[in-house]
Amino acid sequence: MLKSFVAPAVVAASVAAYALPAKADQISLDALSDYLNDMGTVQANFTQISDDGSVQTGKLFIKRPGMMRFEYNPPDKALVLTFNNSVAIFDGRSNQPPEVYPLKRTPLSIILDKDVNLGQANMVVGHDYDGTATVVTAQDPQNPDIGSIQLKFTADPVELRQWVINDNTGSQTTVILGDTKSGMPLGNRIFDIDRERRGAN
Repeated sequence: MLKSFVAPAVVAASVAAYALPAKADQISLDALSDYLNDMGTVQANFTQISDDGSVQTGKLFIKRPGMMRFEYNPPDKALVLTFNNSVAIFDGRSNQPPEVYPLKRTPLSIILDKDVNLGQANMVVGHDYDGTATVVTAQDPQNPDIGSIQLKFTADPVELRQWVINDNTGSQTTVILGDTKSGMPLGNRIFDIDRERRGAN
C-alpha cells in the first residue's frame, strides 16, 4: 500500500488564484506551473484509494520546495516524509527502520522542485479537460521508468483536488484531497527524517 504510494508519490494543494484562459475551460500549463511554484505551506486532509481497493485517510503537510509529510490515521499509523532529497516510509506497526528512497526516483520531484516547469519537453504526456477539471499527466523526462502522476485541477481559483499515481508495475493509487489551507507557519522539524528516526518530540 505505502510502497505503491511512494514509488511514485505525490503532492497536494494550496489556494492560489489564476484566471482561466479566455476561450477555453482547460487551464494552461503555464498557469498550473505558476500555481505550483506559488505554493508555500499547505495543510490538507486526504483519502487514499489503493489499487487493491483499500482506503486510508490522513493529513498532509507541504513546505515547498522539497518537504512533505503524510500522516496516516489509525489503524495504519504510518508516516511518509520527504526531506533533503529523500523520501522515507515509517510503518507504525513495525519495529524496522524506515524504507528510504531518493526523491528523484519518485514523481514527487516533478512538483516539489524549486522551479516547476510543466512546459518542458517530454514532461507532460497528457493535458485535457474532463468537463469539470483540467487533467495533466506528467512524468520525469529523465526518469520515465518510475511511472507518472495524473493531476486534477479545478479553477476559480486554481486548486489541485486529486491525483492518480501510475507506477512502473501498472498499479494505480488515487489520492483525493479534502479542505486545504495554506500560508501557515510550518517548521522544518516536522519533515526531518533523521529526527523522526530518533523519535524526537
